[in-house]
Amino acid sequence: MTHFTKYQALGNDYVVIDPGDAAFEPTGQDALLLCDRHFGIGADGVLFGPIGPVHADRPVRLRIFNSDGSECEKSGNGIRMFALHVAARHLPGVREFTVRTVGGDSSVRIVDEQAGVVSVGMGLPTFDAAAVPLLGVTGLAVEQPLLVDGQELTVTAVNLGNPHTVVFTEHPTRELAHALGPLIAGHERFPTRTNVQFARVLDRRTIQIEVWERGAGYTLASGSSGCAATAVAHRLGLVDTGAEITVRMAGGEIGVTVAPDGAVTMIGSAEHVLSGTLAAALDARLGNHAEVVKA
Repeated sequence: MTHFTKYQALGNDYVVIDPGDAAFEPTGQDALLLCDRHFGIGADGVLFGPIGPVHADRPVRLRIFNSDGSECEKSGNGIRMFALHVAARHLPGVREFTVRTVGGDSSVRIVDEQAGVVSVGMGLPTFDAAAVPLLGVTGLAVEQPLLVDGQELTVTAVNLGNPHTVVFTEHPTRELAHALGPLIAGHERFPTRTNVQFARVLDRRTIQIEVWERGAGYTLASGSSGCAATAVAHRLGLVDTGAEITVRMAGGEIGVTVAPDGAVTMIGSAEHVLSGTLAAALDARLGNHAEVVKA
């Protein structure tokens, strides 16, 4: 039987499958079923790990799947949730270690285990269009025109382990995210698709965003999105260097700091909400699919 745990971070929820609790390594099709809110457990994604031996002085490996079955390179919220799982089950008493995903290594620090507060070093953002990637641009993907549904938007794209595109607007709303989010996320100029943030700078230490994720759709919160939007605002000189910037999302707030060298650090809370065992019939349907290609 497969055991699972479920975490949420500001309303962004993930199912954690620990290799010690499952006889299979999830595929994209498995993630699609597990995340289905009608036929599965229901979640925005699946975290599979830790993969391999766990040591405090070595990177702890994690695979991340979106709810549409695609594999995600990096998730800020997901890493915070996974860090709490690892600290509670595999590294009791350890407060600092490194999580390794497809999108690179992230240093994590358990600030307050009881309250679920975790700090994550998200790394250095790159605005190079080829690294996002954003087609049709040579050099930086900063304040570039993008034709969407007959209107020309000004966007800035960034890769922070995974691709993001930020659109500044005076009115970032859920309705706007639903209307334009999927059109930008799947735009032909983003060959690997992109996460989308509709952002407004409230002051030099506060921004507000609405999020459309390429692999999950509208989400109440996204750690990597909050970091990407802050990195873009910093690049454009709209927020302060070295100060903790409050990022407000529909599900709550995180703090993001951009260091003088551009490195991004995030701090926020996560919560263990559920543990359980898959029923035999559902368990039998898992682990028998071809892998979904990463999108």
